[in-house]
Amino acid sequence: MTSLTCRFERSKRTRRHFLPGFTLMELMITISIAAILLAIGVPSFKYVTSANRASSEINGLLGDLQFARGEAIKEGQTVTICASVNGTSCSGSTSWNTGWIVFSDAIPLGIVDPNDAILKVQAPFSGSDVLTADHAVSSVTFSREGFTQGLGNNAVTITLHTTPVNAPYTRCLSMTIIGALSTQINGKPTAESPNLCN
Repeated sequence: MTSLTCRFERSKRTRRHFLPGFTLMELMITISIAAILLAIGVPSFKYVTSANRASSEINGLLGDLQFARGEAIKEGQTVTICASVNGTSCSGSTSWNTGWIVFSDAIPLGIVDPNDAILKVQAPFSGSDVLTADHAVSSVTFSREGFTQGLGNNAVTITLHTTPVNAPYTRCLSMTIIGALSTQINGKPTAESPNLCN
């Protein structure tokens, strides 16, 4: 019995010496390959996430402008979208990254009063991206025909810049006095052609 136990113990010890594992060389090669793949992949991933974030932010405003125009036509009344910092009133600022509101807008136009119903509220951007309108536009009012009011004879461009500014991520949103809306990527002509999105 003792001899059997000794043989079993010896065989257990022998097997322990042959446990599978990595040699130091294999481990170093694996780490090197992983480092190379990370060096290639991280910048591409960063570009994709930043570009997607910028597109999402500009498309959010585009969607709400289309919603405001659609509501004005559907309800047969003026609807305004304006930059807002508190979600209840217009800020009068040309910076739209602080958020915006859409509201049915009876006279006086461009001011949220007790007779106006707020239809949609957009929270401020979570990051530090900047969304600014030219021609000092802080609000856009759509008539019951879907035309913009208060823009004069100008097309308007609202430009999104990432912080720090990185040209490939720049996005623009253009609107015209007839209510046409479109987005552009960096370097493409806006509705204020020959002006480019930059």
